Amino acid sequence: MKTTRNIFAVCDLEVEYAYHFMEYLNRKKTLPFEIRVFTSREKLCEFARDHPIELLLISDTAMCQEVEEQDIGQILILSGGVRAPGLERYPSIYKYQSSAQVVREVMARYGEQHKADPVPVQVVKKETELIGIYSPVGRSMKTTFALTLGQILAKKKAVLYLNMEEYSGFEYLFEHVYEETLSDLLYYLRQGNPNFIIKLNSMTQTINNLDYLPPAASPADIPCTAYEEWVRLLQEIVDTSNYEAVILDIGDGVPQLFRLLDQCTRIYMPVRSDPMSQAKIQQFENLLRMSQGETVLEKIQKIRPPYHRTARKGQGYLDDLVWSELGDYVRELLRKGTKTTVQEEKKWGWSSLPKSAGS
Repeated sequence: MKTTRNIFAVCDLEVEYAYHFMEYLNRKKTLPFEIRVFTSREKLCEFARDHPIELLLISDTAMCQEVEEQDIGQILILSGGVRAPGLERYPSIYKYQSSAQVVREVMARYGEQHKADPVPVQVVKKETELIGIYSPVGRSMKTTFALTLGQILAKKKAVLYLNMEEYSGFEYLFEHVYEETLSDLLYYLRQGNPNFIIKLNSMTQTINNLDYLPPAASPADIPCTAYEEWVRLLQEIVDTSNYEAVILDIGDGVPQLFRLLDQCTRIYMPVRSDPMSQAKIQQFENLLRMSQGETVLEKIQKIRPPYHRTARKGQGYLDDLVWSELGDYVRELLRKGTKTTVQEEKKWGWSSLPKSAGS
């Protein structure tokens, strides 16, 4: 009996390439398909006779007439660089690039063919945790901490990092120009386009198993995105993806900051112990109380990450974070899993203003 589950099949006669690509796909976890990898066109055809394949990525050396006769929704050619005769009618993707880039191009091609018709999504996961990282204090290592936390969590689960600052600096930090950013994904949602998860996978970048969306290029895109749009974006990620954790690196430009923080499961707040930083924290907490934001206060865990400095950029920068004193600090924080105690606040010189009379 034929199954109806969406299957993404990969076929390459080069065994070592197919094996490494399969390893990447198995780590990826967030593709809305059942993944099958073949190193023989005969085995592929045998499987396809009983299992309709939704998407096939096949090397030009493996493609043959018998494959074309199978029940396959869309065929993409994995090309070594020279277009093979007779395969011009199929879209091709260059083989010798990163697996992450191959997957992004596959999802982009698949999304183009299914712009109008929704694709069934199969989500098999535990509940998604929304982890907020926010601080009213500047130069608190908020983003550095968030990227370290994300990489360490991503060793055991599927994690997406989402930067919601007006100035992320990612293009300069990672020395990479992004073709599409968070702004494009928000626009895609506003237009009511289907297949959000396909679009998401066509944009997602990956470093050390941590997925991230390229942040908005223009600072104006953050405050111009309404609270309801941020919530819709997060809901789509929760409903249609297999991410088990989404890390929100939140800046002050986000509209209705307190309401957005309240959407988080837990919130890490990097702080500093100097008098000015303490004063800003006190003001923030008092504003929360006046706004009936006690539930947000209960979710906040104040942290004081150790300072980390490195001259490297890109992949080297993130590698340094994981194996630094900061990385050790994050691992211990996750191991303990406890909130900052009153004794620690006194030790670090923090204090809180009394609740306002109206709260």
